Amino acid sequence: MVAKRQQIALIGAGLMGHGIALTMARAGQYVALCDPNKEVLSSAPDRMRHSMSAMGDSALEIAKALKMIELFDSTEAAVCKADVVFECAPEKMELKQRIFSQIEEHAPDHCILASNTSVMPITEIMSKLRLKNRAIGTHWWNPPHLIPLVEVVKTQWTDDHVAQTVFDLLADAGKTPVMVAKDVPGFIGNRLQHALWREAISLVENGICDAEAVDTVIKSSFGRRLAVLGPLENADLVGTDLTLDIHENVLHDIEARRGPSPYLERLVHDGQLGMKSGQGFRSWTPEEADIVRARVALHLSELEGILKS
Repeated sequence: MVAKRQQIALIGAGLMGHGIALTMARAGQYVALCDPNKEVLSSAPDRMRHSMSAMGDSALEIAKALKMIELFDSTEAAVCKADVVFECAPEKMELKQRIFSQIEEHAPDHCILASNTSVMPITEIMSKLRLKNRAIGTHWWNPPHLIPLVEVVKTQWTDDHVAQTVFDLLADAGKTPVMVAKDVPGFIGNRLQHALWREAISLVENGICDAEAVDTVIKSSFGRRLAVLGPLENADLVGTDLTLDIHENVLHDIEARRGPSPYLERLVHDGQLGMKSGQGFRSWTPEEADIVRARVALHLSELEGILKS
């Protein structure tokens, strides 16, 4: 049983921080939210209110959650009584290390220290801490209040009970945690996702099809079952013998370069940065980009509603 009304500190009130904060508050935990940017910090309650409303929370539920959140303008004040700290700073190594130095200086020794990152090595982030055994990584997926998965990443120093405590805290908050036993680049999710992206880019780069065809194939075939049937479940479903037969005929021809695609590097070099520039693998008008963003947000909100019902 996970205790309620624990002291959870959030360092960083941006997109990820506000989503994690509202998730913890909705689960009945006290949240101390801190950000050096006063404008970002002061706007966090309104952004959380909007996010919870989009998730279908009632006015009473929103008010109840927001009462569990207190804003702080200093790391020292936010972490001094914390049981768990989630750091949500930008993906810059020196910045994260500096923040954790400040956190460790002021947080109680029993406090668990978690860095939220999608790809950065947790071991390096936590390498300068005095008490490395209480440090761990958590990869929340964006938007963190809507995507169920959180990867809990252990380092060589992490105590098992620390990892399990974080795992249980996340599960109690309605997330779907998975344990990552070794701190490897990309953890689990991004390794799988970018293995797919590497082959998708290669298909376009080698003139096999265009970008729209790649996206259509995924969305109109195996993408439809991925939410309920993982790849290894699928392999067991069709049979490991058939899976082996397919691998013997296909894997030798799948993209295996060690570095990024020259085609992708060329897009970036030429300023073709995707939706934000209007051109990437595909061309985008501002209206088309907004439609895609809205479609994703609606899909995730509808899934959240189904889970709540």
